[in-house]
Amino acid sequence: MLDTLNRHVVQPLVAMRRRSRHLEFLRHLERTQFDPPEVVKARQLRMLRRTLQHAFDTVPYYHRTWAAAGVHPADIGSLDDLRHFPVVSKADIRERGTEMVSRAYNPAKLRVKRTSGSTGVPLTIRLDERGAQWKYACTLRADEWSGWRRGQRVAKVWGNPEYRHFGLRGRVTNHLVDRAVYLDTCHLTEARISEFVAEVRRHRPGLIFGHAHSLYLLACQLKKSGVRDIRPNGIISTAMPLYDWQRTVIEDVFGAPATNRYGCEEVSLIACECEQHRGMHVAAESVYTEVLPATAPASKDADGSVAGKLVVTDLSNFAMPLIRYQIGDVVTASTRPCACGRGLPLLERVEGRDADYVVTPSGGLVSGISLTENFALLITGAAQVQIVQETVTYLRIRMVKDQTFSDTSLKQIEKLVRDTFGPAMRYDMEFVDLIPQEPSGKYRFCISKVLADHLTALSI
Repeated sequence: MLDTLNRHVVQPLVAMRRRSRHLEFLRHLERTQFDPPEVVKARQLRMLRRTLQHAFDTVPYYHRTWAAAGVHPADIGSLDDLRHFPVVSKADIRERGTEMVSRAYNPAKLRVKRTSGSTGVPLTIRLDERGAQWKYACTLRADEWSGWRRGQRVAKVWGNPEYRHFGLRGRVTNHLVDRAVYLDTCHLTEARISEFVAEVRRHRPGLIFGHAHSLYLLACQLKKSGVRDIRPNGIISTAMPLYDWQRTVIEDVFGAPATNRYGCEEVSLIACECEQHRGMHVAAESVYTEVLPATAPASKDADGSVAGKLVVTDLSNFAMPLIRYQIGDVVTASTRPCACGRGLPLLERVEGRDADYVVTPSGGLVSGISLTENFALLITGAAQVQIVQETVTYLRIRMVKDQTFSDTSLKQIEKLVRDTFGPAMRYDMEFVDLIPQEPSGKYRFCISKVLADHLTALSI
């Protein structure tokens, strides 16, 4: 009853009060997701041309760099023509971000998102309101592919819940609209897991949502404790790769299929598994994806799939368009149709974004993915950060500094280490010019050399 009331009354009323069109957009996206691939591509081409022309006319960075590269929006006759345009890196956004904001918008009225993703590179992204509503609708559509239905409660295994930053208004919104209960992965202990399980049993959420490694850790703890009565309609894993061995445990404990979702703060949802759980559908109405192959010409698997570095063009954020943005992840794209009948493109696999848990001296666990938002972003002058846990009581913090780094930054780090890991945690700073990628091409923000032994000791 409450689920139905929330879906059909509370959410529409809140959307009307906030003048948000996301439910209207959601209905449109639900209708168009089964369009044939050729219709989807034609739609993307129209959106791409509009995005490029807008960027050239109103964004100083693109006008300058495209003119220097000898390319123009009028050159786009097909989606493939976009490959002639320059690629945008994280360094470009960090160094030239103010030049990437469209002059067509009042900066004071834009949403501001600060993110470091899983790379430890702080970025500031500005987003227009319509673009934010469109992205939210894309995410809601994908979330329902898991078996969850909008209006049902959600249990989130996530760090530092966002609603807490908005005081009373945030708590009321979470209670009445989002209806989410949280297990904070910044402070993960057996006692907190027990409290979370008790709350989940009371509310019976339709969805369990979280980082892949956090969901796996929770499932292991429940399996160890013999808890088998938590049965959501769906499970959504995000923020990092979901490995088959993790999926097996998660699905066994919760009795529901795990849906793998992929995105980043800079462009929001990129792709998500459907009910078939064979590859992830690209949110083609919001982003256009390219795969830059490691070899030229591109090598293809027998099924036509191509592996390489992912490049994304945002088709919905006109305030700060990200065009041919190289995220840093390696993916495998496919041309095969999906048995679900949707015409949206498919990514077979996503490789990247791995981050360990840090084991605290008191025996708790702190999610590495959560630390990107609740540690790296809070250090003034940190161009890039990597945390390496050498022992249970010792961290090596590697950092690339920028010109704003100062003694104040060192004091911030000292406080963050103490508040996050406890007073017994020691650390050393290692200032470097570059933090290299792993041989696989991934960048790991957080590396723990003691996690495996800790988990083994817990028999997880």
